[in-house]
Amino acid sequence: MKNPKGYFSLMLHAHLPYVRHPDFEEFLEERWLFEAITETYIPLIKMFRNLERDKVQFHLTMSITPPLMEMLGSDDLNQKYSRHMEKLIELCEKEVVRTKDEDLRKHKMAKFYLADFKETYVLFYHDYNQRLLDAFREYQDKGFIEIVTCNGTHGFLPFMQQYPSAVRAQLDAGVKTYERFMKRSPKGIWLAECAYFPGAEKYLSEYGIEYFFTDSHALWFADEPAHYGVYRPVITNEGVFAFARDPESSEQVWSATVGYPGDFRYREFYRDIGFDREVDYIKPYIDRSGVRCNVGIKYHKISGKDVEIDRKDYYDIDEAKQAVKEHAADFLDKKIEQAKRLYGIFDGEVPLITAPFDAELFGHWWYEGPLFLEELFRAMSAQQTVKPATPTSFLEKIDSVQVTTPCQSTWGANGYNEVWLNGSNDWIYRHLHQATEIMVCCAKKYEQPDSLKRRVLNQMARELLLAQSSDWAFIMTTGTTVEYAVSRTKNHIKRFFDLKSMLEADTVDENLLKYMEWIDKIFEDIDFTVYSKD
Repeated sequence: MKNPKGYFSLMLHAHLPYVRHPDFEEFLEERWLFEAITETYIPLIKMFRNLERDKVQFHLTMSITPPLMEMLGSDDLNQKYSRHMEKLIELCEKEVVRTKDEDLRKHKMAKFYLADFKETYVLFYHDYNQRLLDAFREYQDKGFIEIVTCNGTHGFLPFMQQYPSAVRAQLDAGVKTYERFMKRSPKGIWLAECAYFPGAEKYLSEYGIEYFFTDSHALWFADEPAHYGVYRPVITNEGVFAFARDPESSEQVWSATVGYPGDFRYREFYRDIGFDREVDYIKPYIDRSGVRCNVGIKYHKISGKDVEIDRKDYYDIDEAKQAVKEHAADFLDKKIEQAKRLYGIFDGEVPLITAPFDAELFGHWWYEGPLFLEELFRAMSAQQTVKPATPTSFLEKIDSVQVTTPCQSTWGANGYNEVWLNGSNDWIYRHLHQATEIMVCCAKKYEQPDSLKRRVLNQMARELLLAQSSDWAFIMTTGTTVEYAVSRTKNHIKRFFDLKSMLEADTVDENLLKYMEWIDKIFEDIDFTVYSKD
């Protein structure tokens, strides 16, 4: 095989906030996980299986964040998902009957959904015994994918940098959770929100992390700007590598004006029978409160920029598959052209095109996204100019690397911190900072607590970590389910201070402690003493 002109590194960031409500038989926000499993995680596993079956070489990187690992490993959530799928299959069976006398395209899709949901259920329940992490670990062990970790609860690290122990606590939870589920130590990390601050590499090095990802401007505006821009990694003074996002790849896929998901042949996200069907018919399949929500059965395609939502034309999966083939071929052509151009500019140094995306964009938001990725890897395997690579495999191919310190950055709007600190969410940080300071003081004060107080201190650490999730500030900014995000922030902070009061009064309410350990059951191997280290 001749040497390629470039390598393509796909990075999928799989994350959801920790949403688990064992005190409810059903809870609306738990559907976030169920939708992601059905529309993104299982379709990716199906993609892995198809490519492996056909002996197509593929390589990609994924982060599966600690909260998502904990949820995918939760017995009660997995049981709830099984019930969810059983009801969804029941609804599909009704839809097959109902659409018989309607448009042929609707009936075709009703039968497609029924077969697809049954296949999804078999993969989840029978093939992997309700343990999807086993599937991802399997494909990592086979060498097809490289799974990286993320910091604890997806906390926004730049806002913790004045508290070294808080940064360490986030990383400690991330590494331990990864090791528990993946049965190995992580080589890389996706910093939550791709948020980097100069000096973060010191903590990463302490935990044995070899590389992380940044947005483009972190290398463009580094202490010494990267000689190869975003198309080769750099190494920090702590010996940790940084890989930066290629803006061309992001725009080609997800641009609002020219991105592939906007093609009129693809499925319309916002038209769902959870809203279209009459109340009495759909009621057993939406939230018990009667609040309408997506159920995942959608019969309409995007149709056109100016077509009103209630005038969309009917969707055809075969028409969409043809669009997928066209777009995968087009994207690969663009990567080949890009690699050749960069190879020439770099005087024969092989570029790496790093393309990070939220995993849930593929399948959940762009229904055909996993099919696009499968077609892309099939097409990539048939040529020699651009080959897939992971960060680790690329580092094995290069002999030299530039030393520099990236600049502070995120991949949020405008590239810095404003998504997570603005007038809608700034109130949360004085509480988070106060709780952090208290946690540090308590960890130093109670060096050798008895078993009961140790449980209290560990639960305080859990509540603080859960309150620090960047998702709550993000939701407050975007204006979606704000009430839930505010409630979660306040509840975790309140539980933290209730636990602190027990500790100070030396009267632990063990029933209340047990409740908190049950309701916020995360990070079973947490150790509060991480907060005692400066």
